[in-house]
Amino acid sequence: MNSLNEINTEGFTIINTVYTESEIEKLISLIENNTENRVDTATFRKSQDLFAIRQFHKEIPETLPHIFNQNLKNIIASNFGEDYFITKSIYFDKPEKSNWFVAYHQDLTISVDKKIEIENFENWTIKQNQFAVQPPKEILENNFTIRIHLDNTTKDNGALKVINDSHSKGIFRVENLEIEIAKETICEVEKGGIMIMKPLLFHASNKTTNNERRRVIHIEFSNQILPDGLEWSEKTILKV
Repeated sequence: MNSLNEINTEGFTIINTVYTESEIEKLISLIENNTENRVDTATFRKSQDLFAIRQFHKEIPETLPHIFNQNLKNIIASNFGEDYFITKSIYFDKPEKSNWFVAYHQDLTISVDKKIEIENFENWTIKQNQFAVQPPKEILENNFTIRIHLDNTTKDNGALKVINDSHSKGIFRVENLEIEIAKETICEVEKGGIMIMKPLLFHASNKTTNNERRRVIHIEFSNQILPDGLEWSEKTILKV
């Protein structure tokens, strides 16, 4: 099954060896050099269980030429076309002894520049000085996420687990998800590999049990214009 077919039917795909060892080490170096003396801010969060950078591509833009190597640009173009842009990015660093876990959920919100009362845009929140809203499901259905793995990720250090094909059922509450009869996959990804997933795919993450670090760059993409003057707050056009 090719990548696009798998994304459409299962809601995700895993592609290893997208980055070389030296490309990954360069990304790690850029991140470490830019975060060494940073303290908690609206976009930086650090605890014993998690270090996260929101608006990552804006906080450390030097990483972008290295993230979008020819391999990744080819993968995006061949699977989705060339009109997609970044709408959100987060860097996650799950330390070796992390007890941080995430229960099953769908990614239902997008980051926007202001609050406007628009039909079918609901559940408005403000987080880290940024507006977030749940858009109509048609917008979410057309978006995709790429997760770039800077470490080997296994079931023992918090690899995502997903419910296959759950993205095709629309938006619904997790308690209505029949997990016991659904197919669950643990998405192990090698260092230098990526996982592509749809926002409506139910996904979760367990605690780390093997004392191994897990660092991931999470980037969300869309090709859609929002209505009534609403704008994606983190919109960044890719340079091809």
